[in-house]
Amino acid sequence: MTDFDIIIAGTGIGGATLAWGLRNSGARILLIERGDFLPQEHQNWSPEAVFGEHRYKPNEYWETGDGYLFTPGVHYGVGGNSKIYGAALPRFRKEDFEELEHEQGLSPAWPITYDELEPYYNRAEKLYRVHGCVDEDPTEPPRSVNYPYQEILHEPQIARLTDSLRKQGLNPSHLPLGIDLGKRCIRCHTCDGFPCKIHAKSDAEACVIRPLMANPNITIWTNSPVSQLTMRNGAVDSLKLDRRDGQVTIRGGTYVLSCGAVNSAALLLRSEGVPNFSGLIGRNYMAHNNSALIAIRPWEFNTTTFQKTLSVNDWYLGDDKWPWPMGNLQMIGKVQAVMLKSARPNLPLSWLKYLSSRSIEWWAMSEDLPDTNNHITISRAGRIRIHWKPNNLATHRRLLKRARIMLRRGGYPFVFSQEMGIEANSHQCGTLKMGTDPSTSVLDPHCRMHGTKNLRIVDASFFPSSGAMNPALTIAAQALRVADHMNKQLP
Repeated sequence: MTDFDIIIAGTGIGGATLAWGLRNSGARILLIERGDFLPQEHQNWSPEAVFGEHRYKPNEYWETGDGYLFTPGVHYGVGGNSKIYGAALPRFRKEDFEELEHEQGLSPAWPITYDELEPYYNRAEKLYRVHGCVDEDPTEPPRSVNYPYQEILHEPQIARLTDSLRKQGLNPSHLPLGIDLGKRCIRCHTCDGFPCKIHAKSDAEACVIRPLMANPNITIWTNSPVSQLTMRNGAVDSLKLDRRDGQVTIRGGTYVLSCGAVNSAALLLRSEGVPNFSGLIGRNYMAHNNSALIAIRPWEFNTTTFQKTLSVNDWYLGDDKWPWPMGNLQMIGKVQAVMLKSARPNLPLSWLKYLSSRSIEWWAMSEDLPDTNNHITISRAGRIRIHWKPNNLATHRRLLKRARIMLRRGGYPFVFSQEMGIEANSHQCGTLKMGTDPSTSVLDPHCRMHGTKNLRIVDASFFPSSGAMNPALTIAAQALRVADHMNKQLP
C-alpha cells in the first residue's frame, strides 16, 4: 500500500496537462501509465515499421457490437495517443459550445462556454507550442491573444493550391500545429502518424512529462495498468495495479482517470460500487465521421515534404445550399506507398508508388452526434465492445462532395475518398459526459464524478458533443481549468 495526495491514471494530453497545472501545488502526485516510454530509434520514422509492422500499436483487440474483432486506433505509452498524432491543435469553434442544430439531430450545449475556456486555450497553446495565423479563417472563435508562434509556411505546391482555393472564393487557412520549429523540428515527412525520433513534436511526453520529471513531488510509474478501483462511502478508497512484479494497491486523496474515453469508462464498468445515477457511464460514444481523400495530378510530382499545413473550414457551419454544419477539411502528412499498401494490400506496390508520388492527401471530419445507443460494454471474454452506428452521414457526404469539387477546380482531376470505420477511433469522446444535472450527466463542469467525493475524469470522455475539430487542445484547456479548480481546494 502506497499513499499519494493525487493519483492520475494516464499520461496522455489530459493526465499530463492536469499534472502540469498542479505541479506547484506541493501535493505528492503519482502519474501512472500502462505502457512505457517509447524508445527513440530509427524505426520511429520507418513507414515499414510503423504502418507495415504496427510496431507501436498494442497487441489488443476490441469487439464491435456484433462481436467482430478489430484493432483500435489507440497507443499505450508515456504521452498516450499524442505520441503518434499529427499535432493538429485547433480550438473548438464558439458555436460548438452552444446548442447546434444538425441535419440529423441536435448537438447539445456544453455546461461551460467558449469564453470560460478561452484563457485556458491560450495557456494550452503556449504549453504545446502551437503555430498559427489569425484573421484567415472566418469561423475561428475570438481570441484575447495571438498564437504564441508564427504559422508554419506552406511549401511551394501547397502555396499554389492555397492561391487556387482563394480564387474559388474560399478562405484556406494555416492549420494550427504543435511542433518545436525553432529548435528541433526538421519538417520531415514522418510527423503525422509517426512518433518523433527527436522529440520535436508537441506531444504530452516532450512538452510536459519530461519537464515534470525534475519535480521532486511528482512520481511516474510505467508499465502499471489499473485493473480496478475500490469505492467506499461515496469515495474512491484505492486503485489496484497489475505491475510486472505483481499486483499493487495504492491509495490517494484525489483520483483522476485520464485513460482515454473508452478505457476510462471501461475501468468504471469493471469496478464495483461506482455510482451511475444517470445510467450514462459508457454511453454517448462518439468518434467523428472521418474520411481520407487522395487527390492526384498525374503529370506532376508532388515534391512537398511537410504537407500538413493547410485547412479549409468554409463549410464548418454550413452554406447557402446546406444550412447545417458540415465540418472540417485539413491536409494530412505526406502519404507514402508503404502506408497505402497497408490499406490497399491487393494493389501492386509499383502502382502505389506512382500514385503517392503525384498525390496530395486530406482528412475530412464531420460531427458524430451523441446517441445513448452508441455505447461501450465489456464482453464475456473481458474485451471492450463498441456498439456504434455512425450518424449524420448525409452531412459528411455533402462535405466530401464540396471537397471533390474544390480539389478538381484546384488542378487535381482525380479525387478518391474512403470513409473510415470503427477502427479509426483516435478522436473517441463522450462516454462520461459532463453537465450540471446528475440525472443527465456523469461529471460536473469541473470533471468531478457526480456522487463521489474524490474522483475526476480528465480526458475526452467529458465531451458533451464531438464538434468537428481535433480534440487534443480542448482536452488540454479543460485540464488546465480543472487544475485551477483543484489548486483552490488543496491545503
